[in-house]
Amino acid sequence: MKLHALPAFHDNYIWLLVDDNRQCLVVDPGDAAPVVQFIEANQLTLGAILITHHHPDHTGGIHQLVSRWPVKVYGPAHENISGVTDRLEDDDILSIMAPSIRFRVIDVPGHTLGHIAYYCEEQQPPLLFCGDTLFSAGCGRLFEGTPAQMDASLNALCELPDNTRICCTHEYTLANLQFALAVLPDDPALNERMTRVQALRNAGKPSLPTDFTTEKASNPFLRVDEPATQKALEAEIGHPLTEHVARFAALRAWKDRF
Repeated sequence: MKLHALPAFHDNYIWLLVDDNRQCLVVDPGDAAPVVQFIEANQLTLGAILITHHHPDHTGGIHQLVSRWPVKVYGPAHENISGVTDRLEDDDILSIMAPSIRFRVIDVPGHTLGHIAYYCEEQQPPLLFCGDTLFSAGCGRLFEGTPAQMDASLNALCELPDNTRICCTHEYTLANLQFALAVLPDDPALNERMTRVQALRNAGKPSLPTDFTTEKASNPFLRVDEPATQKALEAEIGHPLTEHVARFAALRAWKDRF
């Protein structure tokens, strides 16, 4: 299957998967217009809609799309989202007929309490639609959940294979790397990645998808226990941090005010 990232709004991506029979599915269509335009331009048929969480920039296009293509809309069981027909929770297996693909659902609370992610191990490399939980070089804001919940969600995702393609839903990489370099200014992996991502963005190309090999090396939210990160956090807040979740919470709070 071919993976496409459709730009929407200021910095969103709406993800599409398209098979050889021109069947497609769409993930988090906050705006119907770019989806309709892409489907019609490429003579595709929409087969399913996948939703990760309830925020309007991920759900706003549902009703317009299903009025045109009456397909099933899959979403989180623990969030009340208008238009969702099939509600999913942790470890559910979602099998879609057209395009033919199967996902495992992973509960990832933190950004919102009912947030879910979709993981497909049958594609090579594997594929993850993680909404606003894990970002390239960052993680989502804690609008509803706790630092402990977000940290646990990230840890669960990090158990997936390192070559998994991570399809986040915002183009936040440069801003996240700027913060990461404020925390770890001399880190070689971060500096190398900043150069690479800046070149992509200057060429008008997306910085996504990313993968876990890249994120484990350069995402500060996956590196809170490293001595250099701990030292930077303690210098920022002015006192020692002995617990992992406390370090994660301090890093997220630092990012919020950055």
